[in-house]
Amino acid sequence: MAVRAQSPETPPREGVGPAVQEISYRAQQLVREEIELAKAEVSAKVSSIAKGVAVGVAGGIFGVVALLFFLHGLSFGFSDWFNVAPWVGYWITTAILFVLAGLAAFLAARLVKKGSPPKPEMAIDEAQRIKQTVDEARS
Repeated sequence: MAVRAQSPETPPREGVGPAVQEISYRAQQLVREEIELAKAEVSAKVSSIAKGVAVGVAGGIFGVVALLFFLHGLSFGFSDWFNVAPWVGYWITTAILFVLAGLAAFLAARLVKKGSPPKPEMAIDEAQRIKQTVDEARS
């Protein structure tokens, strides 16, 4: 009959009651830590989505404001600079504004995609590993 030595990290137990209390306490602590990890992870992803939305809105506002305030000036400027009809200046201005709006939309899509879905992947992986460990310990 082999005698099992206690590991140095495990305090000596004086019965089943204290051991169950310690396990219960550590399980509660582990659950709290996992919840905090999930909160931090979701918060980071929601922040990324919010930044993407803000950039998208800023890009949209830029496009509208640019169309309203600079369209006439730029169009007539291009007309004078290139010695062409005013309608050609308007087409040049419109093309530039579409390029700027497309760039803003591209950046916004990248930021939103980076943060979605706001799922706490690390916390879920950690919880699955803990579940596997508990299941293995039971069998």
